[in-house]
Amino acid sequence: MDYRRLGRTDLKVSVICLGTMTWGEQNTEAEGHAQMDYALDQGVNFFDTAELYSIPPKAETQGSTERIIGSWFKARGNRDKVILASKVCGRGGNTWFRDDKSPTRVTRKQIREAVEKSLQRLQTDYIDLYQIHFPERPMPWGSNPTRFSKAAFERPADETPIAEQLDAFAEIVKEGKIRHLGLSNESAWGTMSFVRDAETRGGPRVQSIQNAYNLLNRTFETALAEIAIREDVGLLAYSPLGQGFLTGKYLDGARPAGARTTLFDRGQRYQTPGAEDAIKRYMALAREHGLDPAQMALAFVNSRAFVTANIIGATSMEQLRTDIASIDVTLSPELEAGIDAIHQLVGNPCP
Repeated sequence: MDYRRLGRTDLKVSVICLGTMTWGEQNTEAEGHAQMDYALDQGVNFFDTAELYSIPPKAETQGSTERIIGSWFKARGNRDKVILASKVCGRGGNTWFRDDKSPTRVTRKQIREAVEKSLQRLQTDYIDLYQIHFPERPMPWGSNPTRFSKAAFERPADETPIAEQLDAFAEIVKEGKIRHLGLSNESAWGTMSFVRDAETRGGPRVQSIQNAYNLLNRTFETALAEIAIREDVGLLAYSPLGQGFLTGKYLDGARPAGARTTLFDRGQRYQTPGAEDAIKRYMALAREHGLDPAQMALAFVNSRAFVTANIIGATSMEQLRTDIASIDVTLSPELEAGIDAIHQLVGNPCP
């Protein structure tokens, strides 16, 4: 396994990060424990979760993923072996997260409540990396649209300024309950606003940004990649397989039994015009070079200079073994040129 520095911290995280969002919905507690056992044995020391999980979000299963991780920590007694990341919900309409039934916001009160509840579920007294799951301000999902929508950028009266958000996190960092701060589904402006505030006022500095990044969505490269490198706010890439679409299992309308999109029909981001054409081209390129299409897609993400970690997600041990083994796949210059040629023709069909 390879390891990279998390932002400007002293933490070295595995390039492969274990995603957990299916545990408690598609995966049982025992299956989650088995995945963590195997991943840790393979050198994966970085796990990512959220108060939102499991997916799809609903009141009945909210927090189940953190509880599964917590029961594993208790059973194995190995909290010190894992660099743990979790998240607080950003601006949203769901009312089952907070005791007073308020819709989610990144306010001092809600941050405090979210952290305390996550610590209880995780059965730990600290979280290594605590991320804002999506911005407090209204934004298109993912925060890097390829088309501008003015309505998505209107300022609501109750928007919490970034400085106030950082002040709230600073209190909890000082208490030792969270060690470092990160962003997710954030834009270039948002990322630099957090960085600038920390530099001018001395608050906690964001160390990472967790955004979607894969062969079908390379929008991170447009503005955020330079920020990631120059400001040491590396990318934690989620959906490196485009919710499984880059494996080819959904091609031509196929819906395999038990697959995420089959069960929940939540893959619309990867069902846009041009997506299937791009997937078929990438799969053909992988076969031409004797590679598993999933491992080629993962190896592409692993190899980017601005990526700190690649967050994989698996519902079976077979998938997990394949995904982790991508760390041993090297892309030749010819293969990279082939990937870029396809991107030139059908770039970012799924931003």
